[in-house]
Amino acid sequence: MTILVIAEHNNQDLSVATLATLAAAEKVASDLSSEIHMIVMGHESNSVCEQAAACASVKKVLSAQDAALENPTAESLAAIVVANADGYTHIFASATTSGKNFLPRVGAKLDVQPISEIVSVESADTFTRPIYAGNAIATVQSTDSVKVITVRATGFDAAEATGGSASIEDINVVSQISNNSTFVSQELTVSERPELTAAKIIISGGRGMQSGENFHLLEVIADKLGAAVGASRAAVDAGFVPNDYQVGQTGKIVAPDLYIAVGISGAIQHLAGMKDSKVIVAINKDEDAPIFQVADYGLVADLFKALPELNDAL
Repeated sequence: MTILVIAEHNNQDLSVATLATLAAAEKVASDLSSEIHMIVMGHESNSVCEQAAACASVKKVLSAQDAALENPTAESLAAIVVANADGYTHIFASATTSGKNFLPRVGAKLDVQPISEIVSVESADTFTRPIYAGNAIATVQSTDSVKVITVRATGFDAAEATGGSASIEDINVVSQISNNSTFVSQELTVSERPELTAAKIIISGGRGMQSGENFHLLEVIADKLGAAVGASRAAVDAGFVPNDYQVGQTGKIVAPDLYIAVGISGAIQHLAGMKDSKVIVAINKDEDAPIFQVADYGLVADLFKALPELNDAL
């Protein structure tokens, strides 16, 4: 029995989310005494294949390289995975925007029910996943011959990325490249700050920031702390910041060592995306704000006075 992990990358580096996904696969492999393979689909992503091969628990790396996979479509990724799915009992991918886009297609083509966003492995066929915006945890057991699973990275510590020496096997994917849709362009926010899902410290603003210009109060503090800047959905919907800042049920799921929530009331959708943070600090002038119910430290104060004072103290 063998397990397949789908690597997520930028054609240069293996993502941290993939290492967390690999950690979930390791728990299943331990239960079944299985080995783990990883598939890298990309274009000239040899460095990613080498990083995958260096992971301690990976025994084989499948390298699927094609110019069309530099910016792959969900149709192509799903077709390649399905074409190489024989012999695998479990197929894992990260519960990122990309993973949640193509893995349901894999489940449909294999005629199995995908299990989404697991946060723990109870056994080889039983997993837990959050429901109702994280207010309840469901235990799910699958009897499908192939378990197709996405993994919430915040639920697992990253697997060991060194110490392995897996073989790398090239696979031909020309026949699996789909022409049903094509990549046109992408617009990415470029920042020197850490990416939200990988940051150890995050400072987020909500509707209480009142305007996008006021987010500079968070940015100067973030730069001193080496932190990422996030936002609630209310701040994004108000146009204060781009939507890739959004933390929450419909945004990014994060679990940093320190999460500072400024002017955020604590709507259930936002809490679903950050309540697994190690330490939560809340600054809000409303002492009855729901955010204080999950905060480890709370400051009832006007953020426009508290933030400059915090900045001076730093």
